[in-house]
Parts: sequence; C-alpha cells; structure tokens
Amino acid sequence: MNELELEQTAVAAEPAATPAPTPAPEEKETAAPAEPPKEKETVEVVDVAFRNSGKNYLFAPGDLTFTLGEKVIVETARGIELGRIAQTTHRVASDRISSPLKKVMRKATPDDIERSDRNRELEVSAAEIAQQKIAARKLDMNLVDVEYTFDNSKLIFYFTAENRVDFRELVKDLAAIFRTRIDLRQIGIRDEARMVGGLGSCGRPFCCTSFLSDFAQVSIKMAKDQNFSLNSAKISGACGRLMCCLRYEHESYEAALKHVPPMGSYVETQNGNGTVTEVRPLAETVRVKLDEKPEAPKMYPASEIKVLRSGKKGAPKEQGKQ
Repeated sequence: MNELELEQTAVAAEPAATPAPTPAPEEKETAAPAEPPKEKETVEVVDVAFRNSGKNYLFAPGDLTFTLGEKVIVETARGIELGRIAQTTHRVASDRISSPLKKVMRKATPDDIERSDRNRELEVSAAEIAQQKIAARKLDMNLVDVEYTFDNSKLIFYFTAENRVDFRELVKDLAAIFRTRIDLRQIGIRDEARMVGGLGSCGRPFCCTSFLSDFAQVSIKMAKDQNFSLNSAKISGACGRLMCCLRYEHESYEAALKHVPPMGSYVETQNGNGTVTEVRPLAETVRVKLDEKPEAPKMYPASEIKVLRSGKKGAPKEQGKQ
C-alpha cells in the first residue's frame, strides 16, 4: 500500500464531524417594575401663635379639636404659656419636626384667661418701674414692651439700643423688686414695629403685626424692578427699613421683565428707531424716545418692537463720529 492509499485510509477512518448544537435563545432579563415612591410619613399638628412671637409653633393636638383663634395652654421652653390656634389640625411631613412634638395641654379655661389678663395689668406697672430704673442708671436703651410668662416664672423686658448695653446692675434691681427670673432681650427695629403695631402708608395695619411670621430679605433691586421711586421715604416702612410688601409681587415682575427690553435699549419701531425711556412690565409695554421726534415719546407693545441694542448703551454711534 503506497503512501497515498495510507493517507486516504486514515482520512476515511476519521469520524464524520457532528454539527454544533444550536445555541438556545438568550433569555432577556425583564426589568423589575419600579417601586412607587414612598409617601413621606406625616403627623397631625396644630399651629400655635404667641404674643410677641412672629412665628407659629407646632404642637400635637392629641384628642382635642380646635377652632381658629381659640386660646390654649401649652408647655414651651419658657414654661407654661397661653397661645392661640393659628391653624387648626392638619398634617405635615415628620421631617419638619426637629424635636419631640409636645401636646397641647388643654384648652384655656375662664380662669386661665383671667390670669392672663391680670398678667397684662402687672406688666404695665412693671414697665413703669423699669423705665425709672433705666433712667436712674442712665442707660442708653429704649424699653419697648414687658411680658410675663403665663405661670409668672419669668418677666421679659424687650428693648432697643443703638449700641451694646451693660444692664447687669439693672437686672439685679429688677430681680430684687419682682422676685422672679428677669430676662432683658435686645430686639431690632423691625421687631419693635411688630410689637408696637400701627398703620402703614397703605392705611392698613402693619403686615408684620397682622400675618407675617418671618422677616424675609428685601432688597433695593425689588423696588427698582417694580419702577418705584427710590426715595427712601416712599419705599420704607415705619421701622425705617424697606417695606416688606416690596417682596409680595416681585416674582411676577421678574417674570414680566423677561418679555420687555431693559431701560435704555435701542429699538426699532414702526415710527423709526429710538431709546426705551420707560418700562411697564405687567402691561408689557415700553415708552420710546424716537430719534426723529424726541419731544414726543410714544408707548409701544413690547411685541411690536425690535431690539437693536439691549441695555443702557443707547443708540449705536454713527460711523465717523466719536
């Protein structure tokens, strides 16, 4: 048998190749259905307001039901206090509760109301005595208000002063007279306006006395955006600070200002080019001083003019002019 025959025999002896098995189709992983977002845990609370405190404080109502303005007795960091319901039972997210929530102790009884009224009478005489002691000590401070806590455990004197006051000897004088814990508390002029009360330039009671719970920041930019005269007497409240109400509509003005060109913009109108000299954001109109007739400015809807140069740069200089 020659070499060729041997090779052929060897090839013939090899088993036929078996076809590779067909791979099973891959199983696609199906995504698990997304879990619905967990609802935040909530707790039942009532809002309680206190005299000389701009903020409302949260308390657990327990099994009691309340009406708006109803007087209640609660325990606070200052002791037992008489407050009023500023918002009836509602639910808030539990993460808003920063400390253990205390329950309302009880609804105020006629005896509680009578005791509170007696405290008001005692505060009047306490203020007179304090004024005398302040004058005797020649202290540069202005007494604003006096407050007894409901249980008479503390007597608080609120005052304003331009500078820091050393009132340690005054505290000793008052403690010897009233035989209770004395707290002298320096406040700002906005707090003074809230405590004293009064009427604003609008003829209504001060916002801070009526309903504001916090003093939000107010800036001169808010007055500018609303086209108020920057005369301090017209945009300042009785406290001497910028009026809180400047903030109320500012967001609306900010949104409206996006639809009108800024003051000083150079624009094209149907009557020619000119410079914007007045902006009325809420009406979405502008007054334009025309180049050809500067003595007769005209009002135009912002949608009917084309801005050639935005801002306070005014008209572009003509070529050859410096």
